[in-house]
Amino acid sequence: MKVGIVGVGFMGTTHAAAWAETAVTLAGFVAETSREAQRLAERYGARVYPDLNALIADVDVVDICAPTHLHYDMVLQAAAAGKHIVCEKPLARTLAQGQAMVAACRKAGIQLLVAHVVRFFPEYALAKAAVDGGQIGRPGVVRLARGSFRPKKPVGNWFLDFEKSGGLMLDLMIHDFDYARWVAGEVESVFAKNISSVQPQASVDYGLAILKHTSGALSHVAGAWAYPPPTFRTRVEIAGDAGLIEFDSDAAVPIQMLLQKSSDGSSPDVGLPASPLSESPYTTQIKEFYAALAHGGPLRVTAEDGLAAVQIALAAIESVQTGRAVNVAEVAQ
Repeated sequence: MKVGIVGVGFMGTTHAAAWAETAVTLAGFVAETSREAQRLAERYGARVYPDLNALIADVDVVDICAPTHLHYDMVLQAAAAGKHIVCEKPLARTLAQGQAMVAACRKAGIQLLVAHVVRFFPEYALAKAAVDGGQIGRPGVVRLARGSFRPKKPVGNWFLDFEKSGGLMLDLMIHDFDYARWVAGEVESVFAKNISSVQPQASVDYGLAILKHTSGALSHVAGAWAYPPPTFRTRVEIAGDAGLIEFDSDAAVPIQMLLQKSSDGSSPDVGLPASPLSESPYTTQIKEFYAALAHGGPLRVTAEDGLAAVQIALAAIESVQTGRAVNVAEVAQ
């Protein structure tokens, strides 16, 4: 199996290292300029392709790590050639684009694997498994937070161009929108607020969204591009009718479950100490993608999941713009 990667920024570099841990042949890279891709090509004994068409003709899998606004055209191009696709999140910039991408891949009979890597972080996966195992009962309230510094690029910072990236909610908070849906089920409506400002001495992006799930659960999702570099922190709280799961990336004990006392009066409070990561979650993700492509292995995230996350994020953006709660099923194309 031959894999080609489009984009050689942080994600392209990270995906390359992950693919190197599988049995694939890393064929090469496409970037804005060949000079950008040469370093990675030399590291992995791969080649630099002049354009996407040349790469597609030479590989079985196209891994798209390009900016969000480019995903649509690239996915359709790869699907038309019958190539399997790995696509970084968010799947698409608009709902209509995402729907067309999923439909094109389904029609071509190829896999569209969306890289929602948070599902592969061990703490998040462990919390999900605990919920699925009934250890905290039925989830009622989910609180998720993700905070970092504003993305910086020396030239052409597409992250800060709303038309290209969708801003904080589509680029960053979508991680937690996807996770909330994974844990608490389908999302019915979203109400969101944000603060966004850019000044010579400071820049702040903060968003807060409340998701109403069809199960009756509520998710509170907070996101920020407002911290000084190199800050990056996350928090998870899942409250059920039989217990609580908590995770704080700043805490000494990364994840713990607080359960109600058992019927015999003994305390079943269970601490779940985190073991050191055996591998990067990005590598875990790519290994699972490889297994699905090579052997038909199961997937914990589907193309439809990626599309649903985009729809929730767009509902949050629409809520900010209109000042009202937005029904996810009625999000504008």
